Amino acid sequence: MSRWLPTAALSVTAALAGCGGSGDKSATVTVERTTVENVAPSTSKASAALPTGARFDAHAVYARDAPGVVTIISLYGTGDAIRGRGAEGSGFVLNDTGEIATNAHVVTTGDGAALHKVDQVFVRFPDRNQVEAKIVGYDPNEDVALLKIDPAGLTLRPLELGSSSAVAIGSSVAAIGSPFGEEGSLSVGVISALNRTLESLTKFSIGGAIQTDAAINHGNSGGPLVDAQGKVLGINSQINSTSGDNSGVGFAIPIDGVKRSLAELRAKGRVEYAYLGVSSASLYPQLARKLGLTVDHGAIVATVVGGGPADKAGLTAGKDEVRFQGQSVPRDSDIIVAVNGHPVRLEDDLGRILGNYDPGQNVKLDVFRGKQRRTVTVRLGRRPGSS
Repeated sequence: MSRWLPTAALSVTAALAGCGGSGDKSATVTVERTTVENVAPSTSKASAALPTGARFDAHAVYARDAPGVVTIISLYGTGDAIRGRGAEGSGFVLNDTGEIATNAHVVTTGDGAALHKVDQVFVRFPDRNQVEAKIVGYDPNEDVALLKIDPAGLTLRPLELGSSSAVAIGSSVAAIGSPFGEEGSLSVGVISALNRTLESLTKFSIGGAIQTDAAINHGNSGGPLVDAQGKVLGINSQINSTSGDNSGVGFAIPIDGVKRSLAELRAKGRVEYAYLGVSSASLYPQLARKLGLTVDHGAIVATVVGGGPADKAGLTAGKDEVRFQGQSVPRDSDIIVAVNGHPVRLEDDLGRILGNYDPGQNVKLDVFRGKQRRTVTVRLGRRPGSS
């Protein structure tokens, strides 16, 4: 089970793992069993580019990127009415104008329809400056938030954004952040899997997540996962753990999706997502044979939201179910095999592909009903819970 990384100070259910701690402590960097105390990273605006293709140099990555990684402190209430600390996580500098990226769950409280931003947010830099930040907006569907500070008098070190579309399993990566309040901490590892599916703050799926064995703990939320060149591949967000602490399976929101969120938050303070109005199950060859289908891939329509876009377009879910390999699967459901020509094969393909479209756009779905293939045009709606 993947778990969010909110802070221990935040009231959460037992199913969630806490994220963060408190205290302003000297940085501790652990690399390959060697601990370096009180590392003082450079605070210059520009750093020399790391050589492409060179061996993974954790020290060089840290020297380049650590000055741009910040601690995020969220509070409820203002002035003498502060009711308590909401969250303490991580973030990173995007540009010289004072924009900061972090996770939405670091600067919000509640969930679902009751989700709302905290009252105050402060950003603490490695050079000990601490300033108040404005929440420009947050995207609960991608777990991304954009903050803005006044850069006057500060030395900012923006991190370079990479691309998550070309990352490879086995590539070396580093996570920088404030686990348990230990600011400026570095952990290293590899990309251990790709295309994982996470649950968002709105309970919709986040597709294409990056899995890593670099240690991620409470307080790493919102911090960067970077490659050997120091480029950001994703925002550290969740862990898979039975104890609530790192067990070698952490997840980062892919930076390509983050870029889209940041652009829309910057432009209009919110992000809208397209909505089809179905839940689905993945079709695989053995299941296809059990159901007597002529296609062995696609998304089995399990439920259709009444009055939603799929319902209006005539998509249907089977009323009867069959038990197969320990699961109940609807029989005689529509099978979505492609969206605008893009094949639906993997479990999260349908949501991932639809994420490229906006509410109000028309898409053509290739659908099998029994042994007959047809094309259905659907006008996409606006996903509930879009910020």
